[in-house]
Amino acid sequence: MKPKAAEKAYRADLAYVHDAGFGGFADAAAKSLLDLLPARGPRDGLVVDLGCGSGILAAAVAKAGYDVLGFDISRAMIELSRRRVPQGTFHRASVLDVEIPSCVAVTAVGEIFNYLFDRRHSLARLRELFRRVHRALVPGGLFLFDVALVGRVPEGTRRSYSEKGDWACLYEAEEDRRKKVLTRRITTFRKVGPSYRRDHEVHRLRLFDRDGLAVPLRKLGFRVRAVRRYGELRFPPGYIAFVARKP
Repeated sequence: MKPKAAEKAYRADLAYVHDAGFGGFADAAAKSLLDLLPARGPRDGLVVDLGCGSGILAAAVAKAGYDVLGFDISRAMIELSRRRVPQGTFHRASVLDVEIPSCVAVTAVGEIFNYLFDRRHSLARLRELFRRVHRALVPGGLFLFDVALVGRVPEGTRRSYSEKGDWACLYEAEEDRRKKVLTRRITTFRKVGPSYRRDHEVHRLRLFDRDGLAVPLRKLGFRVRAVRRYGELRFPPGYIAFVARKP
């Protein structure tokens, strides 16, 4: 399924800006994943990347010798992934719909489970996805993902600005703690030919409580630990990752 709202998710310019200027997070997550996989589990096989973005994590995993299957709701992101990792397999889909084959790891890096691009998003649907992940993983397999928590924007509203080379990005985030919803308003300027093209996207994210995800993972049989960094990259407030391993 490709929900209509997905047409507004990381269109071409924001996908380009995100890849060019904000790929360090996925790179750090990839390094953490590769450190975890050889340590206590299979050393080759398939890695399934949910919300694969522009393929930064997939590229690192493929380079290490793993097969890669990626999914993303953004058409532009899938195109970037296919160019970056031609040996991988990538499909445009909501993570709520994907069929996950037998694999050694499943990842969802960059608040993938927070985004409300798919209007069917709910805790019940995420729990069902977690069940599919658990069934697909081989014994010793790894489920690595991160989420935004209540308190992601401690001050309530935040504005920022980034620019580099041929792009600029203006960003505003507003957190409604009562509703547990974060709204981001993002304006991009990207140089196309002699001029700059402007685009604007609004993203809504559901914010979680930490135990709201750890408990259902443990009920499925995962061994779970929460971490606040990928390698040397420490997370900001209101952010956490889970390392869940199937015994």
